[in-house]
Amino acid sequence: MKYKDEKYEKAEKGSLKVLPKTVLLILLCGLSFYLGGLYYGKNIVQVSNVAKTGSSLDVDNSPQVKSVSFSECSSDYQDYTPCTDPRKWKKYGTHRLTFMERHCPPVFDRKQCLVPPPNGYKPPIRWPKSKNECWYRNVPYDWINKQKSNQHWLKKEGEKFIFPGGGTMFPNGVSAYVDLMQDLIPEMKDGTIRTAIDTGCGVASWGGDLLDRGILTVSLAPRDNHEAQVQFALERGIPAILGIISTQRLPFPSNSFDMAHCSRCLIPWTEFGGVYLLEIHRILRPGGFWVLSGPPVNYENRWKGWDTTVEEQRSNYEKLQDLLSSMCFKLYAKKDDIAVWQKSPDNMCYNKLSNDPDAYPPKCDDSLEPDSAWYTPLRPCVVVPSPKLKKTDLESTPKWPERLHSTPERISDVPGGNGGLFKRDNSKWKTRAKHYKKLLPAVGSDKIRNVMDMNTAYGGLAAALVDDPLWVMNVVSSYAANTLPVVFDRGLIGTYHDWCEAFSTYPRTYDLLHVDGLFTSENQRCEMKYVMLEMDRILRPNGYAIIRESSYFADTIASVAKELRWSCRKEKTESESESEKLLICQKKLWLLENKVTTTTIGSLSFFKSKKIFEESIEMKLSKTLSDYMMYLLIVQPSLMSTVAGIACEAIIASYKSVEEMNENAIEYSSKSVLFQACMLAK
Repeated sequence: MKYKDEKYEKAEKGSLKVLPKTVLLILLCGLSFYLGGLYYGKNIVQVSNVAKTGSSLDVDNSPQVKSVSFSECSSDYQDYTPCTDPRKWKKYGTHRLTFMERHCPPVFDRKQCLVPPPNGYKPPIRWPKSKNECWYRNVPYDWINKQKSNQHWLKKEGEKFIFPGGGTMFPNGVSAYVDLMQDLIPEMKDGTIRTAIDTGCGVASWGGDLLDRGILTVSLAPRDNHEAQVQFALERGIPAILGIISTQRLPFPSNSFDMAHCSRCLIPWTEFGGVYLLEIHRILRPGGFWVLSGPPVNYENRWKGWDTTVEEQRSNYEKLQDLLSSMCFKLYAKKDDIAVWQKSPDNMCYNKLSNDPDAYPPKCDDSLEPDSAWYTPLRPCVVVPSPKLKKTDLESTPKWPERLHSTPERISDVPGGNGGLFKRDNSKWKTRAKHYKKLLPAVGSDKIRNVMDMNTAYGGLAAALVDDPLWVMNVVSSYAANTLPVVFDRGLIGTYHDWCEAFSTYPRTYDLLHVDGLFTSENQRCEMKYVMLEMDRILRPNGYAIIRESSYFADTIASVAKELRWSCRKEKTESESESEKLLICQKKLWLLENKVTTTTIGSLSFFKSKKIFEESIEMKLSKTLSDYMMYLLIVQPSLMSTVAGIACEAIIASYKSVEEMNENAIEYSSKSVLFQACMLAK
């Protein structure tokens, strides 16, 4: 006690060595935490304590997770696509348009704010009316309207965009264009062709027309100067995803689609060793069709409008035909502007090519997994279908709708997969879907059109909802068992994805998200708050989430959802299991506030608004000052007394001025460790 009393007495007498360093340590810690807390502290949630305040279904052993809070992003981020962000394009090369591929931000650069809707946003027009019109303020992009209105992609009428069904190669309407295509490919009429992919989809009029003909299409387009092609498609209620054939494989397994389509999609098919066409070959089912309209098809009559010569276009067509032949495609039909090639339904053609050592492109060796498609580089080789697959070709696949419930051959490639498991899975999801409709009557109504099953196995939920006016994007984790081929074999669509990253879509594009144990399976890899932020980004205002999770995670998820401004309720599963719970959540519609009152005193600004700025100047300033103080503390301790004196005089003076002018100054100063430290030093 004597030692402590002596030390305190010396300090009171004004030691210039102990007190300034103590104060500056407080300054160092307080400056950053205070200014950060000033803007974020009001919305902090202590997730570790949520189990104590839940309903009767709550559990007491929720995971211990760091506190979370989410501010609102600025209006500049209303169309934010984290992994295809035009703000970052200049960082990447232009060769083969690699800058348009997925480039996700590192952890330290991730946005932790809620993406706002555009000003004037309205609930989307409901299906099927939405196929022909949408609200302008929901997708407020004028460039595509001005540039493509003469081709009848869309036109603005009052508060709406109208979609007449035109396109570059079918300006007078997509229906007549598809009628001609059906005449060339009778398999489009009898259920043989069920799944398709449209590369360079425009506003997805082709995919939209095929929906009426029983064909489910994935419309694919990059984020480019056409402004939100994929967002237009999804706003219309048509399946679409952001993507580009560049240097990496598309996120689909081999032998998936029954048909692929390119309508003047501007993809240089014969360049770079034909790797783009080789990728179409990989994802196309044996016996599947590739449809091309536009250059160089019908060059004899069209070349004058293409700013080229007839000789050049003839040469391009011959190169294309030779390349297709080398991949075992055969010209199936051709009329006017449409040409159709069919992929070989068996391996006889590939066996002949393998006997020629000089053949190009060569067959891919066994080191390259055919279904590997998550950040997998394109290679200039032909992926030959496995000879053990006897029923995967288009002719052997059951016709739609029989194929939906027929056991796919490729289920045997899934560890533990077999026909019995497949049938049990079907039955399980019929029961679950019936239970979901009781808990959420909007399922099956026109309120829900775009649905994502975020971690499906065999597409069971999509199959159970197939008769409802909706479609489902089935997502299979790139780290899970490879079940996506089974999904496609059933006549459904989907994609690979890693939920530690953002999905390839625009904000506000899905009406319903379904989760089945995702947080349990991925909790060691993916941080919950980022997954749920991504769910919030892609979910439409007033949209729903059905989250089926272990009781261990349910309370924590509910608390994070509250910070996302979702309303959630907890329900029992259809089996009333105690180990598993259901969260039925709805995202609320909110809009950015336009008015912000700012009072500036010296170098400090106080914002009187519910809007919390994610990256305010003050927070950046606090970081800079803290770093500089740390430098002085370590390298130049003799200067610290002077720095502390100057800093504290300015802070105390600022607070006194603010107290006179700002009614909230007492609230601010009372929470400030920095202010109290300066008063102590004074």
